[in-house]
Amino acid sequence: MPCRGRLRRALGTWCVPAILSVLMYASSPFPLAHASATLLLEEPYGKLGFFTATGHAAVYLSGVCAETALVLRACGPGELGAVISRYNGVGGYDWVAIPLIPYLYALDRPEDVPLYADPKMVNFLRDQYRRAHLEAVAPDLAGGETPGGNWYELVGSAYDRSAYGFEIETSPEQDAAFIRAYNSAPNRSHFRTVSSNCADFAKHVINFYYPKSLHRSVVADVGITTPKQMARTMVKFSARHPDLQFSRFVIPQVPGSEARSTPVHGVVESFFKSKKYILPSAVVSPIFAGSVAAVYIGTSMGRFDPARQARVYNADRPLEKPLAAEDRRYYQSELNRLMAERLKAENASEAESPRIEKFGRLLRNASPGFDAQGRPVLAIRLGDAVVNVGVSESNILEKESDELASQAGASGVGQIREQILENRLREELRHGAPSKVSESDVARDWKLLHKVVDRLGEQQVARGPAGSMLQGSQARLERAGNQP
Repeated sequence: MPCRGRLRRALGTWCVPAILSVLMYASSPFPLAHASATLLLEEPYGKLGFFTATGHAAVYLSGVCAETALVLRACGPGELGAVISRYNGVGGYDWVAIPLIPYLYALDRPEDVPLYADPKMVNFLRDQYRRAHLEAVAPDLAGGETPGGNWYELVGSAYDRSAYGFEIETSPEQDAAFIRAYNSAPNRSHFRTVSSNCADFAKHVINFYYPKSLHRSVVADVGITTPKQMARTMVKFSARHPDLQFSRFVIPQVPGSEARSTPVHGVVESFFKSKKYILPSAVVSPIFAGSVAAVYIGTSMGRFDPARQARVYNADRPLEKPLAAEDRRYYQSELNRLMAERLKAENASEAESPRIEKFGRLLRNASPGFDAQGRPVLAIRLGDAVVNVGVSESNILEKESDELASQAGASGVGQIREQILENRLREELRHGAPSKVSESDVARDWKLLHKVVDRLGEQQVARGPAGSMLQGSQARLERAGNQP
């Protein structure tokens, strides 16, 4: 059966049994013929994640694009569709639609996504996108300042949290009916946490395409519609309809100094697994606590794992299997060895400049901005000079930064790049269950680090553990690509 769903081009995926065709044409700019709807189950984060772990739900429609944030239209050739969701307190609107890549990264091109993001960079990218595209829903304050409110959740979601996608094929006819219905209906907010929340909205959207496919759980979630229950019922719906193409994937949180998001739970599950709730309840009312435990054990919510069989999303490549634990330990060991040898080489070389300040302090003192091509940079003071250092795959190796630093008599640009990539790799290789990084992601970052080390003049280090590491990684990837 042929591959279906434009998301397989937008997000990338393997499609069995046509895996060899995907490998040959993964970089094709032409969209696939069929559309799809994807439920996005987004993990909780920050203070809200401390008190409740239900997370957020949105829907990505690959055949529906955003003419504006409030007007939908059919996608043209090469367009990736839009994410549509309900938020509380965003211009008084019930839903807002954002193109896929900006929704995830607050940028238009995936190659410009920062390799390592700190809060200042994230806030800058979001506000720049708001000023360019979202003034209708989040206008400037009277003095031109950035407004408050929840508008920031519309763009750059992947900086705050990981998300799990559950994609099912749709048709252009379904998309056209959806566009007519939602463009013609009033778009005024009636958000209510218990009865009209983000998961309720996602349920209505998916049920528009496939009536009665998603439903809430009166027992496991005490009647509240939750994102995890929507994902669980969507998986069950796909199992009952094997004729509809279906896939699962994880969109990793961008490495950075932002706190990592936490696992998503249902209502009873969240209460049962939280010591700050269940322990006092057990003391005050053992019967109540026992009832909660019985509900949790008796329902399947706790056993539903969003990460099960989920491949890893990368906007530039097909979906891949997560990095295996053994490979993660190997890469981590080689990174430790490489950086130890780099430090030893620096200390032994009189020509090497002193180690620059600690990475966290460096980020706090830097100012985010864009270069002439609109790619993110950090303006960093090195001695008496301020140098713009690229922080994305598309500009981290930009030679202009080296030339400007040399003209100003400053040094340390190479070390800054090295620290960005080292911190990214350490975040990617951090022990976690489940893994949310693919081997291709790690291999790409190793190559960038290898080039940075080359520029720092440590050729023997680059040809040593890092070089053998890259050769071994490439060999494994080539062997994997030849598997049927």
